[in-house]
Amino acid sequence: MPSYDYPFNERIRTLLRVEDLFAKLLHNIEAGHEHHHCALITLLQILDVVDRSELKLDLLQELERQKVAMSALIGNPAIAANTLNKILSEIDQAAEGVRAETTKLGQTLRANEWLMGIKQRAGIPGGVCEFDVPSYHYWLGLGEVRRREDFTSWLKPLLPMHAAIGIILRILRGSGVSSKMVASNGAYQQMLAGAKPAQMLRVVLDDDLTCFPEVSANKYAINIRFNQLDDGQKLQKYEQDVSFSLILCNL
Repeated sequence: MPSYDYPFNERIRTLLRVEDLFAKLLHNIEAGHEHHHCALITLLQILDVVDRSELKLDLLQELERQKVAMSALIGNPAIAANTLNKILSEIDQAAEGVRAETTKLGQTLRANEWLMGIKQRAGIPGGVCEFDVPSYHYWLGLGEVRRREDFTSWLKPLLPMHAAIGIILRILRGSGVSSKMVASNGAYQQMLAGAKPAQMLRVVLDDDLTCFPEVSANKYAINIRFNQLDDGQKLQKYEQDVSFSLILCNL
């Protein structure tokens, strides 16, 4: 079933962006030769995202906060002890890995002059042509084994961050309760209340629906409009009632 996540703040937005980029990066590395250019460009995009935020500190603080919250559940008969201990172990391992990287996230890669040269040229349309960066085209021709080894080396300092983000987003997505809703004529609105505002909402649709949600939300209200694409990829309002599941998530 297709699902759509909508973050309510910049911190969650950054985590979702890094998660999405990492998924594309790992897919393109595994896909082989023709996809390794896309993998490298995606890796450079990850550096841009993590460079614009105090992500390392945020991750460590959130992991510690979740560890304290989870530790308070030890001994609760309603909680599976094995599952809880596994989550606590994952949190400890992720926090230890993030702390072990003593420099700013991605700093090791930023110190690689060759990668930064590719990054600079990649911002120019057609800027990584063979005549612009011959060393890059030489690297693409070195063979998959060599390129995979390079990717493994480049990814190593970023993997603890990836693991930490995965844990935090898994906890966030699992924090909400799914509610069945109906968008009349493709539109839905809900006022929000409560002392602790949601940090993210999720919209889950049935596989057979030919529409998608566009969300506008803040701590006071949610507005969801369902649209579809015509044959010319032009947005069209979906005029029928839409049944969907709405999940408000909070850490």
